[in-house]
Amino acid sequence: MVNHEFFEALRYLGKEKGIQMEPLFDSVQRAIVTAVRGDYNNKDVVYCDILPDTEEIKLYVRKQVVSAVEDEDTDMLPEQAERYKPGAQPGDIVEIELDTKEVGRIAAEKAKHVLRQGIREAEHGRLREEFQSREQEIVTVKVQRVEPNGDAVVEIGKVTEILPASEQVPGEQIAAGDLIKVYVVDISGLDRRYPHATLSRIHPGLVKRLFELEVPEVKDGLVEVKAVAREAGSRSKVAVWCKDPDVDAVGSCIGSRGSRIERVVDLLGGEKIDVVQYSDDVAEFVAAALSPAEVLNVRVVDNDEHVCHITVPENKLSLAIGNKGQNARLAAKLTTWKIDIKSDTQMAAPEEIVIADD
Repeated sequence: MVNHEFFEALRYLGKEKGIQMEPLFDSVQRAIVTAVRGDYNNKDVVYCDILPDTEEIKLYVRKQVVSAVEDEDTDMLPEQAERYKPGAQPGDIVEIELDTKEVGRIAAEKAKHVLRQGIREAEHGRLREEFQSREQEIVTVKVQRVEPNGDAVVEIGKVTEILPASEQVPGEQIAAGDLIKVYVVDISGLDRRYPHATLSRIHPGLVKRLFELEVPEVKDGLVEVKAVAREAGSRSKVAVWCKDPDVDAVGSCIGSRGSRIERVVDLLGGEKIDVVQYSDDVAEFVAAALSPAEVLNVRVVDNDEHVCHITVPENKLSLAIGNKGQNARLAAKLTTWKIDIKSDTQMAAPEEIVIADD
């Protein structure tokens, strides 16, 4: 049966709900089959084909031709089958087309319930696909409310999620109605009706994705963010690299007069960011990671354990270590090397060595 109005209604529903048509048609098929199957004692003999190209719905019952009928819902004698399949013999399968108008009147209420369920399933399927595509990406969410324990309930798409207090930047004030950027650490429960997104404002991945948003060379892949070390709300170190020696990877990320890095800093609420040059050479990379301190020498002590000794000028020792050891600690995280720092005047005083471990 051709039903233009039916297909128009489905297309409108799909557009309104943001559901792709294929799963919606599948839901309608299941709804119709489930409703009509009740007339055949719920036996698996009812089939439905929905043909959107021709706007047709074909509904039929499939029965087996037998010499003696044991079940009227599934069996049919040859003389009965002759009407639908001339020359039918025992063992043949006969398809009996049903009047979809009549079926629609009989099974309408039953079909509505199943269809609603099918639409919900299609919506959930869309949500699962949407969530999966956002894993390890940045999304902008709206804060719905902040719980007494500090957890923020946020709207992500058409569902709500929790941004735990432990995943918020220390000292950052979040209020209902705020639009904030969060990092989707992972997606779980894709096999369930409602998937769950783990959200964070402190994950190093957030910094990396912000550089992709604000630096065209990073977005295009010309400049690569190799590593990020972060103490959220305070300071981050970002190692960048470009295979083209004529491209200044660090300069590209900082931008003219610091315009690009300032935008990232603003999005992170004022968090300081050091952008350093990545290198496969351990000595070069570690020296760069300790920026802004000047490094006189890097000596690799143990390749297997990733231990190196660093020598800096006496007047740069406190800068290399940083406030409460932060600079050395971030450099160790960035490079994955254990860093022993001492000044050039402390070479003979091993007890003065300051150790930073990643």
